[in-house]
Amino acid sequence: MSTDISQDAAPGPSPSGTTRTAIAARFERLPPSRWHVTVRLIVGVVTFFEAFDQLLIAYALPELRDEWQLSTGDATAVLTVGSVGMLVGALLSGRLADRYGRVKVIAYCIAVSGLVSLALTACTSLTPFLALRFAQGLAIGGEVPVAAAFISEITRSFKRGRFVLLYELVFPAGLTVGALVAAWVVPAAGWRTMFVVAAVPGLLAFLVQRRVPESPRWLADRGRLAEAEAVMAGIEAKVAAATGQPLPAPRAASTPEKATATTDAERAATGLRGLFTGRYRRRTLVVGAIWFTGYFVNYGVTSWLPSIYKDEYGLGLSDALLYSTVTSVAGLLGCLIVALTVDVLGRRKVFAICLGASAALLLTLAALGAGSPVQVLIWTSLSAVGFFGSNICLYLYTPELYPTRMRALGCSVGGAVNRLGVILGPILVGLVYAANDSVVAVFVMLAAVAVLGAVVAGTLAEETANRPLEEISP
Repeated sequence: MSTDISQDAAPGPSPSGTTRTAIAARFERLPPSRWHVTVRLIVGVVTFFEAFDQLLIAYALPELRDEWQLSTGDATAVLTVGSVGMLVGALLSGRLADRYGRVKVIAYCIAVSGLVSLALTACTSLTPFLALRFAQGLAIGGEVPVAAAFISEITRSFKRGRFVLLYELVFPAGLTVGALVAAWVVPAAGWRTMFVVAAVPGLLAFLVQRRVPESPRWLADRGRLAEAEAVMAGIEAKVAAATGQPLPAPRAASTPEKATATTDAERAATGLRGLFTGRYRRRTLVVGAIWFTGYFVNYGVTSWLPSIYKDEYGLGLSDALLYSTVTSVAGLLGCLIVALTVDVLGRRKVFAICLGASAALLLTLAALGAGSPVQVLIWTSLSAVGFFGSNICLYLYTPELYPTRMRALGCSVGGAVNRLGVILGPILVGLVYAANDSVVAVFVMLAAVAVLGAVVAGTLAEETANRPLEEISP
């Protein structure tokens, strides 16, 4: 893979060498620069459009139900089949990224997603549509967690939360822009037009391949030290040129032994079994619980809102989509608030506060009876500030919990668990809604799940703010 950054001249030999811990020390000395912004922007645009693609189905569903005369079961399948693909794609992509590299997997996933989006426009019946949505889910589910691992690996520990989450804002931004565009385009030009628009970013695969360097941390971890040195030196040259100042000397590299007591089993942990070895077992279970509960609530609310507004309150399609969009915009605000405060509050408090507040707001809506669409709009939007904020923080927190050799796999397992929440949330909301013929029971159920996530995070989550990756995860 060619990268223009790796071809830059090195700023001279590095006294710290090219071992895994030395690469980490060299990243720790890099000040924020135009190079960081450029890479974050390129990968961010890719993630933006993956989010854009992911949300389209909720806005296309009302029209698909009318066009193909879908039953409630068919509609649920349309909502969830992509998430099943994302679950499988997340599990596969982590192994591939830990073995073959982060950038290759990101590029291939965005190319596949774009091609499948174009193919969806030719569908005239449910069966091929479901098959293609599953394939697109494989690509989207594969790209997002690997991109999160990559961004974490090129970031120093100081204010890492702010840096990573300002990048991760592109995902909810993609959801929000997708909602805004879909709310206008779907009623005016039909659902197929939206999928044509979503296919265009597949061309970004070529930009990623040419302009984004492979992670030096990953290269060094794989024993490809010469390549790691070349890429790291190129990055240092770019940063030095951007800042106009010589780089400070690397500090002593953090080592697992210095940071915390580490067992031989933990140092050797790798693969899926490694995620459940020693300290990683508790981390995997805790972060998995937060992934599941946060996304269960998120998609339990957002995937059904357009249909609830239309069926329960009699709103027209345009108004139903517009109301749903307001909730997505409120969620984006929550993500921004978390990005700006996560390094001060810490990850654990962010999860507990956000999920706890969401639960309280949803219970308030239920207690008020959810008697009007405006009431639902106000309280679900306020709640979205919390559960969107918690969920975006997971893309920062999960890569911090695992060492380079299994970081992408850890992220992908988290992504797979979140898919379980995404799948089961809409399904159970549909069942509870149908059984009770009321949205009140739906909001009570979602609040209970949010409470569970808040309790797990507040009592069991490990704090990782402003600590080097190699110190947190030996």
